[in-house]
Amino acid sequence: MNEALQQLLDILSLEKIDTNIYRGVTPETTNKRVFGGQVFAQAMRAAQDTVDEDRMVHSQHAYFLRPGDPSVPILYEVDAIRDGGSFTTRRVVGSQRGKAIFNTELSFQVREAGLSHQVDMPDCAPPEELGDDNERWAKMRAAVEDKSANPVIVNRPSLRPIEMRSVIPIDYLNPSKSAPEQLVWIRASGSLKDLGVADDAGLQRAILAYASDFNLMGTSLLPHAVSILNQKLQPASLDHCIWFHDDFAVDDWLLYSMDSPRSSHGRGLSRGSFYTRDGRLVASTIQEGLIRLHTD
Repeated sequence: MNEALQQLLDILSLEKIDTNIYRGVTPETTNKRVFGGQVFAQAMRAAQDTVDEDRMVHSQHAYFLRPGDPSVPILYEVDAIRDGGSFTTRRVVGSQRGKAIFNTELSFQVREAGLSHQVDMPDCAPPEELGDDNERWAKMRAAVEDKSANPVIVNRPSLRPIEMRSVIPIDYLNPSKSAPEQLVWIRASGSLKDLGVADDAGLQRAILAYASDFNLMGTSLLPHAVSILNQKLQPASLDHCIWFHDDFAVDDWLLYSMDSPRSSHGRGLSRGSFYTRDGRLVASTIQEGLIRLHTD
């Protein structure tokens, strides 16, 4: 599926239109909103372009301010806040039609050795023993051609560049209460080496940042037996954070371990950890999402 992956690389290749100002586009889609992971990753690429090559992003903290319009380019303006001896800080604002839709801050660090520890990777089935989530979504799309499902969610074209295999698949058409936990194997749906970009560590991190917005918010819905397809549900990412702990190959399988410690007041908090197949914890995420359930 290198064609789908190449499309994602094109999305993450921004046009520089002036000093610290970049333009990003959204591929043709039936969705009415820009996928949050796309904006998050594009902003990361814009900031990375203003930083010395010896510094890699280690954290990004973002707020989604307004829904993005897929038919309109997004302008990313980078504020070079600080260039220190070891760390570099950037702020990026994404806007459409003169209004901010996204705000984020990123920190970059030169590579250095230091103390190291981690929690163990959860024990679960390997991806080779699991079914493909994209195929399950295709079957669900075929099953919900009536008015029972949210078309914005059902159309999910953004899944194609990322292959996903859930350890315990969620039945979105017939939801039942379960613990707020998910384990999903993910990887890019093609070879970065074949596309000539395997050595671009910044791009590897941007692709993972893009993928990190999948499934995370839905984890907070599991204890309530509410499907992300529920027409009465108003879901939206409010903020999203990611920390990178080590290098990885995003076209090799990574286990995305997610849980949700709390939901309240129409918001759900979810956490995630990315592990390589050999058990290294390489990235962590936290997201708060709007999970407003209308009763009328």
